[in-house]
Amino acid sequence: MAKQNARILKGFRDYPPADMMLRQRLIGAIRTVFERHGFEPIDTPALEHLDVLTGQAGENEKLMYHFEDHGGRAVGLRYDLTVPLARFMAMHENDVVLPFKRYHIAPVWRAEKPQRGRFREFLQCDADIVGSPSMLADAECISVMSDAIHAVGLPQTVIHINHRRVLESMALLAGVDAAHSVGIFRAIDKLDKIGPEGVRKDLVSTGVTEASADQILELVLQQGDPDDLLAIAKARLADVDGGPQAVEELASLVHHLENLGVHSHGWKIDFSLARGIDYYTGPVCEARVESPRVGSIAGAGRYDELVGNFVGRKIPATGMSLGFERILEVVREHDLVSAPDTPADVFVAYLADSAAEGSRIARELRDEGLRVDQSILDNRGLGAQFKYADRKGIPLAVIPGSEELDRGVVSVKNLRSGIQVEAQLGLLVEEIRNLMPA
Repeated sequence: MAKQNARILKGFRDYPPADMMLRQRLIGAIRTVFERHGFEPIDTPALEHLDVLTGQAGENEKLMYHFEDHGGRAVGLRYDLTVPLARFMAMHENDVVLPFKRYHIAPVWRAEKPQRGRFREFLQCDADIVGSPSMLADAECISVMSDAIHAVGLPQTVIHINHRRVLESMALLAGVDAAHSVGIFRAIDKLDKIGPEGVRKDLVSTGVTEASADQILELVLQQGDPDDLLAIAKARLADVDGGPQAVEELASLVHHLENLGVHSHGWKIDFSLARGIDYYTGPVCEARVESPRVGSIAGAGRYDELVGNFVGRKIPATGMSLGFERILEVVREHDLVSAPDTPADVFVAYLADSAAEGSRIARELRDEGLRVDQSILDNRGLGAQFKYADRKGIPLAVIPGSEELDRGVVSVKNLRSGIQVEAQLGLLVEEIRNLMPA
């Protein structure tokens, strides 16, 4: 038989059982947080009509996988979960209750250059609220983000918060209108990489005067208590179009965060944050792991125009997205969450003369909520079955021998220590639970 050339596309991955069990544990923790906050799940097709996706992605558009299908239609793989949500709202507006709180955990695809922590197929975990202009909705999404981050074992994380119109007001203060302010945003966004002097040079290179660059940097570099920072911004931007309203919205957001119990040490006002600013219309935020220092793992923001592009009228929306692959990488590298090391709690091993009883016991244990594997090869000795179970990391084995069954008992063996005890059939589930590793 000719051997097929087995290979995988660059930027894509297989997930062996050990990897998949850890992924599912983290996904389960995130899903639980979403549902505790009252978010509903949806799913959408991986493939969308290309014109649905184009014009929405900004710089991500050039990274889109797109092609012509067998019917001659131009189609593309979704590159995020937000644009499909906007299209979903246009088609299902009468099927959902507004404000609509939805979560979506699914893969997306981008033709990025593969590198450490970056793949062409990756999982996103999004929670969005459609239909509420209130800053309470933004605070709720930040609260969800905070809870999810803690649920996956990343406690030393700080959520940086800013507002698009605060940045636009800075640009106006420098004499640059909103339509030409992208260069200013990009310069500010590089503060961590190139430092204040590097940002100053970049600002001047965009045409900003040195005096205006210094004025922008003075506000961008402010740190401290949220109320103090907002007071400074309010004073600096008092006469700038849109500035006072943006500061007031940030103040409202801070108020709601406090009411929702989002710990103040877990977030900060940061006027240097300019992530994805072309996409958002209001508050923006980014979660960064401070220890170990690995950078951004999640983002959020208000986008009041995107859904309206599909519905035909303005519908406010805000949401957050967890960078699952980055989170997984940090969790794995720093051993922050223990991965399940076995797919089953117990293995039922038996010889031919007790095969029927073994299958019956396996069914009863499963009905009691235990994860159970059993022998599925004929004429296999107990030693070979124990070896199989041990290699899979299953801690316990139940052996229903014919003589023991006549006495109404079975043997339960700890495959790690080798210790074996007898358990009455009527008390088997209780005995297994007592013997299971903590």
